[in-house]
Amino acid sequence: MDEQNVYQKLAGHLSCLGMGYPTTEALLEILRETFSELEAEVALAIPTKMIPLSPVSLDDILKGLNLPREKVTDILDGLVVKGLLFSGVLENGEKGYALQQVGFGFPQTFFWKGEDTPQARKMAKLIAKYFNRQVTASAYSGQTKPFRYIPVNQSLTPELQAVYPLHMMEQVIEKAGRIALSHCPCRVSYKMLGRECPHPDEVCMKFDEMADYVIDRGIGRVISKEEAREVIRKTEEAGLVHFVDNAENGIKHNCNCCGCACWNVGNIRRRKIPRDVIMATYFLRSTNEDQCAQCGACVDICPVDALRMEEGPPIVDNEWCIGCGLCATVCPTDSVRLQLRADRSADLPEVTWTSLHRRILKEKTTDHDQ
Repeated sequence: MDEQNVYQKLAGHLSCLGMGYPTTEALLEILRETFSELEAEVALAIPTKMIPLSPVSLDDILKGLNLPREKVTDILDGLVVKGLLFSGVLENGEKGYALQQVGFGFPQTFFWKGEDTPQARKMAKLIAKYFNRQVTASAYSGQTKPFRYIPVNQSLTPELQAVYPLHMMEQVIEKAGRIALSHCPCRVSYKMLGRECPHPDEVCMKFDEMADYVIDRGIGRVISKEEAREVIRKTEEAGLVHFVDNAENGIKHNCNCCGCACWNVGNIRRRKIPRDVIMATYFLRSTNEDQCAQCGACVDICPVDALRMEEGPPIVDNEWCIGCGLCATVCPTDSVRLQLRADRSADLPEVTWTSLHRRILKEKTTDHDQ
């Protein structure tokens, strides 16, 4: 297979993943930089009709190749070390491999460790070139959104907390079996491009299979549930937004995002991609206008600039509010609460992470078949 053809084929292959890679010339540049031709051929033998973090056996991969078993094993393990493949343990105890999917290793593995290296800097430039407005919108354009914002507890009434505990970070942490802490890939790569961001870097939490992966790769460290709660406390103090997988159970990771560097929140803040295209938002702000001091503190902390001061209480732009609840954390008169969106009041996240990604994969497969 000639060089141009193998990378074109790999780009098309990766686009078929549930959380797939939209094909552009910038993606081909990334693939040429990260995969040798032989590595690309081996990657083409790994199935795509899979949800993220679903490894397949070496025997399954060998079916699509005419290469010695030992050679393929060495190539696969090398791709894992480079961060280009996910690896996990199969039910029979053997090692399995999967293609990295958008948001679940690509492009995060280049930056989770937080190390400023020549290769990481090169990847930061390539990733910034690739993930433009069109590619990002395309990657998240399916009807079912893979991620959702979680509001700060203080912004929810006790009644909402009691009825919807799934919308609280405390429950996400409590349900996790294993937790790891990594660096924010958005912020790390942003700073490598010479841009300024004042927010802390080591705030990305991974749970269960994702935690195992980053720990095994040495790009994350084990933390306790108490340490995880402290991470959440510190990120709220820093004005960061919580988001997690759009599921109630089996959540794999939590990002804590800012409006300056984040690949998702930043696009919303700069009005490049509509909020509902890129993320699931279940809440919007409500203000007790009689109680509001009109101090403007909430306007300053809003990560997506969805508030403005005119005469009277702050005006909320409900087309762009992401329901993070950070405004409630700085309100001196306790005038801010979140309420369920009227147009999503009957909506709930998927029950499990697995069912979420099966739905996303089904939607993607249906779209490709049409």
